[in-house]
Amino acid sequence: MAPSKLFIGRKIRELREANKATQAVFAERLGISTSYLNQIENNQRAVSASVLLSLAEKFRVDLSAFSGSDSDRLLSALSEALADPLFDVLSPGSQELKLVAQSAPAFAHALLACHQAYRRNSEQLASIDDQMVRTDSFSEPTPYEEVRDFFHFVDNYIDDLDMAAESLAGDLRIGEQDGIAAMAEHLEKRHGVRVASSGEGSETLRRYDGKARVLYLSPYLDSASRAFQLAFQIAALERRTEVDAIIARAGFRTAEAGDICRIGLRNYFAGALVLPYGRFLAAAKEVRHDIELLAARFGASLEQVAHRLSTLQRPGHKGVPVFFARIDRAGNITKRHSAAKLQFARYGAACPLWNAYEAFETPGRFVRQLAEMPDGARYLSIATEISKRSGGFAAPQRRYAIALGCEISHADDFVYADGLDLAGRAAFQPIGISCRICERLNCGQRAVPPLKRRLRVDPDMRAVLPYAIT
Repeated sequence: MAPSKLFIGRKIRELREANKATQAVFAERLGISTSYLNQIENNQRAVSASVLLSLAEKFRVDLSAFSGSDSDRLLSALSEALADPLFDVLSPGSQELKLVAQSAPAFAHALLACHQAYRRNSEQLASIDDQMVRTDSFSEPTPYEEVRDFFHFVDNYIDDLDMAAESLAGDLRIGEQDGIAAMAEHLEKRHGVRVASSGEGSETLRRYDGKARVLYLSPYLDSASRAFQLAFQIAALERRTEVDAIIARAGFRTAEAGDICRIGLRNYFAGALVLPYGRFLAAAKEVRHDIELLAARFGASLEQVAHRLSTLQRPGHKGVPVFFARIDRAGNITKRHSAAKLQFARYGAACPLWNAYEAFETPGRFVRQLAEMPDGARYLSIATEISKRSGGFAAPQRRYAIALGCEISHADDFVYADGLDLAGRAAFQPIGISCRICERLNCGQRAVPPLKRRLRVDPDMRAVLPYAIT
């Protein structure tokens, strides 16, 4: 597949304005004509390799900052929103959508917010039988949705917290000695906080008594969860200023969204402390992303490791771009992030042909899949089932599947690709993002028709699907 052209006019314009240079001066420093620069800034021409090298040399910029990951995520969200029948009479092409995502991201986000409000209104109205309840809340995103989108569009990487966590991990020698003992000792020496076993029911994993300066942890926590809860408490005590600043910049509509994000940011710091960036990235490369070996080396869970791999997006020091998701048995995606071009659907379930669902059928094993999307992009996907208990025999058991993968160009960096035919087209299974926006016409697993297609129903003929897609 030919490499895609790079249209980054908005980023080039922002760099020029940050350097307080006119187009003529900026073009001269790059060694190009003013007209060429003007075309680049207006996304009328792609950026050449020589221009990128000049940017790196003359302005000391990290070329990874010009990657298309931001616009890829936005483009995926726009494409899904515009697949809604609401936009039937207006069908912008892929090039138009790319232009909007790259040149006018604020407008694109505004359109997504409008579409979210429309969907919520429609769902609420459909559920009301006898009377209408007047409320403005129908048109606003839920706090959870706001926070989910916040992490999605910052690429699930928070530099301030990640760097601070890595620095503290170095001081505590996490990865070189018992991290649980080191963090407990740190809490007691620096904050006067004693760690004790909770005498409460198994449902309470962690409780902090600020007056008594005691952190109570459930005696039933496994070592990975215990380490994470200790790291979370360190974040709560030491990173208040940074977390509050991040929430203030995010501009959430409600205090509730801020509270949810605060938990998410503390969780982020905890993950970065238990799995410090540099050491974890080096280990991932060394063991070729074998998540079982990484979990054993760092005393973490498989889910923690897989999630952390999806956050390795530090400018100038990025890991392999991967996607990560956690799915429950009903098909709900309860965690999702993709640093790869693959983007998860914002609405509805994922493709039933995705191997994530197969993981529930083979607990304790890793399921591998070579998958091809409708646009021709190919991926390596691995999935496994995990179980979570918070008590004994009578306690409910939570079961999830976690899925992790990468574009096929990075497959050799993963031990899970060994023995697979990466070159043979027949080895790749056709899948999609979700049925409602998938353009495949002959999929026997289709749950619902695609939104943008008309159906033809012939009562005298029946195939796998009861309709044909035109």
